[in-house]
Amino acid sequence: GTGAATWRYARSIRIPWRPVLYAAGTAFVCSFLGATAVSLLPRDAVRPLVLVLLVVLLIYTLVKKDFGALHVPRNIGRRELAIALLMGGAIGFYDGFFGPGTGSFLIFLFIRFFGLDFLRASAASKVVNLATNLAALSFFLPTGNVLLHFAIPMAAANVLGAVTGTRLALRGGTPLIRKLFVLLVVVLIAKMAWDTFG
Repeated sequence: GTGAATWRYARSIRIPWRPVLYAAGTAFVCSFLGATAVSLLPRDAVRPLVLVLLVVLLIYTLVKKDFGALHVPRNIGRRELAIALLMGGAIGFYDGFFGPGTGSFLIFLFIRFFGLDFLRASAASKVVNLATNLAALSFFLPTGNVLLHFAIPMAAANVLGAVTGTRLALRGGTPLIRKLFVLLVVVLIAKMAWDTFG
């Protein structure tokens, strides 16, 4: 599904490939490490921290009305590439280890540090997310931890949803993606709060 969305975005809009591929590279490596760490660390310990980060992310987005509304890409120098590497590493490890909210965190970070609007940040996040998914799968498939009888039909539905969602995002642009982003983060916060305190 992420691959299908990445392909459609890449054909339709300009993605700042240099920082995105830097982030995707470290995300791939660190996602594999995160997947490996699942058996070593208690995942429940991460949930409250993720909940707090999602609440901060939501408040920041709502308070800054122009956040992600304008596409003002930054010049890519050493500082930006270093941020891309760190961002990819941190999010990659998180996605391999835990997962929920990865796309939202990536969108937020691409807007905050690279000046992208919601549409282009969403496209960039798909590239990095694809790398983390491939890395996690490369760990979980050989170890027999993928329930293929569930995963295959879900993957087919995911591809269909991704193609539909990408088409909708390209038509609705940044205003629509911002609304959906806020809605998704609210749902994630509610789900995480229920899992943590329910």
